[in-house]
Amino acid sequence: MKAVFSECRRFRYLLNLTDTTRHPSKTVCVVMQNPSIADEEVADKSVQFLEQLIFKKDLPEFKGVHSCSIVNQFGKVQTTNFRGGTGDIGVENDRHLEEAIEEADIVLIAWGKKNAYESRKEFIMELLRRSGKKTVLETRKHPSRGHYRDFIVPLAL
Repeated sequence: MKAVFSECRRFRYLLNLTDTTRHPSKTVCVVMQNPSIADEEVADKSVQFLEQLIFKKDLPEFKGVHSCSIVNQFGKVQTTNFRGGTGDIGVENDRHLEEAIEEADIVLIAWGKKNAYESRKEFIMELLRRSGKKTVLETRKHPSRGHYRDFIVPLAL
């Protein structure tokens, strides 16, 4: 794993997972709400679930994927009482969001069915519309509450 944090480490902008047993081919960008404790050495429940989903379950949607970039609507690392205000975005977050979406072959929106942050959601949807033709999927639930069967569905922009 590779992680990109702010200097103070209160904001995580990117977490990249690579399966070195696979030949470089496709990349997936996962967009979630805000980061938790996952870093270069520790994977939280959501990251562990996504790693299994993308690299181990042999789902046809992720065939040939060797790299996964996890980005978030907000960069602030927080596990409880998250507010989602402007100060929670982080100075470098939007740049990492744009780059990860642009570089990906597949984008997985993984904040679950509900997203209370309409302006951030619309910002990300606009990035997807501008990024050209990509496979875009969404999760039925947040990855920390996920199960592997019927967990992902296509997303129409």
